Amino acid sequence: MNIILLGPPGAGKGTQAAKLVASRNMIQLSTGDMLREARTSGTEMGQKVAAIMDAGELVTDEIVIGLIREKLEGNAGGGFIFDGFPRTLAQADALEKLLNDMGQSLTAAIELQVNDEVLVGRIVNRAKEAAANGQPVRADDNKESLKVRLMEYYKKTSPLLGYYYAKGQLRTVDGLAEINEVESAIARVLDNS
Repeated sequence: MNIILLGPPGAGKGTQAAKLVASRNMIQLSTGDMLREARTSGTEMGQKVAAIMDAGELVTDEIVIGLIREKLEGNAGGGFIFDGFPRTLAQADALEKLLNDMGQSLTAAIELQVNDEVLVGRIVNRAKEAAANGQPVRADDNKESLKVRLMEYYKKTSPLLGYYYAKGQLRTVDGLAEINEVESAIARVLDNS
């Protein structure tokens, strides 16, 4: 199974990806993690990534697709969770082409639906609780930063919802439910795909 988890920042994608890794032996492909790993790998691709990142430039979609191809070639018994990719329609097309070229397909794009105001409240409360307990607080876990991140998500990533809906691959779950309820809803989607 190959899936994409979609949803705005703070919707719980990382939490649910970790649960899928543990319960279904899937591999989470985080583009950020892959770029950091490639940068220090010493490979030809890694040297390209390091040069681009050191210059303060954005890594091209072609390079990210190349890194994803390397991971897919390593194969995973449980499949892959795409995390942070695709973010644009062009990236979605590139991912589909890559999967087709490798004889694979996307099982589902799962949207963790949330109400933005409730989400903002949840993130702000999470930060307050962490601070009250002496735990580290993410620098961007505040109302203003979250609203900026939400705007960026809606401008760039939300068109993917229509893209995957049109392909019959979009499934939605309530991202504001309790963590175990979201996990169960995702499991139902996967079991029925």
